[in-house]
Amino acid sequence: MTTWASEFYAGRHVVITGGTGGIGRGIGQAFADAGAFVHATGATQAEVASASAEEPRFRYTELDVRNTEQVTEYAAQVGDIAALINCAGVNLRAAEFTAIGFETVIDINLTGSMRTATAFRPGLRGGAILNIGSMFSFFGAPHAPAYAASKHAVAGLTKSLAVAYAADGIRVNALAPGWIETAMTAVPRANPTRNAELMGRTPMGRWGTPADLAPAALFLCSPLAGFITGAILPVDGGYMAS
Repeated sequence: MTTWASEFYAGRHVVITGGTGGIGRGIGQAFADAGAFVHATGATQAEVASASAEEPRFRYTELDVRNTEQVTEYAAQVGDIAALINCAGVNLRAAEFTAIGFETVIDINLTGSMRTATAFRPGLRGGAILNIGSMFSFFGAPHAPAYAASKHAVAGLTKSLAVAYAADGIRVNALAPGWIETAMTAVPRANPTRNAELMGRTPMGRWGTPADLAPAALFLCSPLAGFITGAILPVDGGYMAS
């Protein structure tokens, strides 16, 4: 771990919703490597139990980001933090064409991020919020309309809160991951035709990993990004540029 990250994050508390796996875990591991106390949430007790066995450095809590009362209580229990990273998210694909499926995705991916930002705002005290958007924050997803709509909205929420929270000294930015190796992308990775199509458009010629997102997260939540707020940073191997 780089010296600058350790100097800033050692002994500080960081909350990562959806931190039990995938992108959330990858980012959390980088913060833990830098000496931060990482508080990770999972949607179910099974997720929490599995993650705690695989990454014991985190402090895990079962949390439904759709439940405002739970989120508020959790924020009060954790107290002051240096950063909030909103990684909790779902992609239901075909189910998003139903009203219930669409509403579920929006409630978790978008409204959940607003709930946690609101709850942790008093405890950030000049800290940073990092939301997780997507390349689908910039274009449509015919296979997952709610996912794309929610990620477009996360970008808008990021810019809005960056302005609203600036007077508190809180910066709000977002990452826009490209095609990352997680459980969410298992289907296209397993399809040889789709996999070849995606990698053919990615200039760097490979799938990204959660670890590829970690340096950008460390930077955007640190004083090195002290004059950056409202930014949506693609981490996609050049996919959107091609």
